[in-house]
Amino acid sequence: MASDRERRFRGAAAVVGVGETELYRRGTSPYSAMQLAAMAVLRACEDADVSSTAVDGFASYAHDSNEGLRVGANLGVDEIRWSTLVFGGGGGGVAAAVNAAAAAVATGQADCVAVYRAITQADDGRGSYVTHHLGPLYTAHGLFTAAQICALRTQRMLELDGVPAEAMEAVALAGYHHAQRNPRAVSYGQPLTRRTYGDARWVSSPLRLFDCSRENDGAAAVLVVPAEHVDRYRGRPAYILGGVQGSGPDWSESLENEAAYTSAGFHRAMVDRLWDACGVGPDDVDVVQLYENFTGPAVASMIDFGLCEPGPAAVRTMNVDNLVVDGGRLPLNTSGGNLAEGFVHGINLVVEAVRQIRGGSPNPVAEADVSLLIGGPAAPLVSATVFASAPAT
Repeated sequence: MASDRERRFRGAAAVVGVGETELYRRGTSPYSAMQLAAMAVLRACEDADVSSTAVDGFASYAHDSNEGLRVGANLGVDEIRWSTLVFGGGGGGVAAAVNAAAAAVATGQADCVAVYRAITQADDGRGSYVTHHLGPLYTAHGLFTAAQICALRTQRMLELDGVPAEAMEAVALAGYHHAQRNPRAVSYGQPLTRRTYGDARWVSSPLRLFDCSRENDGAAAVLVVPAEHVDRYRGRPAYILGGVQGSGPDWSESLENEAAYTSAGFHRAMVDRLWDACGVGPDDVDVVQLYENFTGPAVASMIDFGLCEPGPAAVRTMNVDNLVVDGGRLPLNTSGGNLAEGFVHGINLVVEAVRQIRGGSPNPVAEADVSLLIGGPAAPLVSATVFASAPAT
C-alpha cells in the first residue's frame, strides 16, 4: 500500500510542454547528441510558450552523456536548481526520470524541469546499455546483446507460463498499425502483416526481427512544473498522478538468478503501491505506452500490471483488435512505440503518453483520462508513471 506521503504527491506536478527532434537512422544525424537534446528542450518550451531561460532543472536516464548542467549552459538558463540522472536500468529509467522531475517541483526544489533523452551513434556508440550491464558472466557464455538475454526470459515465459506467442505478435502488429498514421515514424508507409512478421529472420529465438526495437539517433523532452503553476503555460496540462521506480526482491543486477524469472521486474508490491498512490486501478487505464525493447518482456509487463491475464489467457487482452485505437479496449503504443516509431531509449513513449492527455497524438484515444507509461521491462531498474487529465480521479 502507498504511504500518506505518496498519496499527497498525487496531481502535484504536471507536464505542460513536449518537444521532439527528427528520428534519424542510427549514425546519420547531422547533429551531435548535445545539439539534439537542446533542440528537443527548445521545442518543448515553444510548445508550452515559455522561454528556455526559465527552465531550472534537468532529468535524464540510461547513461545519457548530455549532462544537465551542460544542457542548461548551452540553453542559457538563468539558474539550474535541479540536475538528476537515473542510474541503471537503461530504458527502465524512462518513467523514473519523469518521477524525479515531479518530485523536484512538488517539493519546491525546482519550478520547471526538462526531462530529456538524446542519443547518437557517433557520440554514444552502439549498444551503450550493453557496456554497463552485460558483464563477464554473460559474455563468457556467449551472451553479448540484450536481445539474447530477453530471449531467454521470453522462452521461459512461453514454455513454463504458457503465454501464447501470438501475444508477442500482437504487440508488434499494433505498433506498426499505429505508425502508419504517424508521419514521424521510421516505419511510416511500411505496414506489417502477420505473414511478414512470421516469415522474418530470427534475431535470437524466440525473437524475430519485428520483435526487436529499432536504433535511431534523436531526442525528445517534456517540461514538468508544479500543478499550481499550469496556468502560466499554453495548452492543456497532463497531471502526474504518481509513479514508481526501483527493483524488487532478488532482482536488480542479480545476473539471471531472479526467482520471478519471467516477470518484467514490476513486483506486486510496487504495482499495488502505484495504483493506491494514484487512486486508480488497471480497469481505469485508457491507453498504455509500453517500453518494448522486445515483445516478450513487453507482454510480461502487461501481466505484471494486471492489464493482461497470465498464461494461455493472455491473448484475451493481447490481441491486435484489442490493442488498436480502432475499437480496442486498451490501445497500446499509439505512436508506434520503440518497434515502429523509433528508438531513443523510449523517450518518445513519454511524449506520446502525455499527448494522449494534452492532444496532438497521431492516434488519439477518445476521452482518454488516464494514460499509463511503463518503463523498460526486464531491466535492473524499472519504473512507471500515471498521467491524467485532472489532478485527482
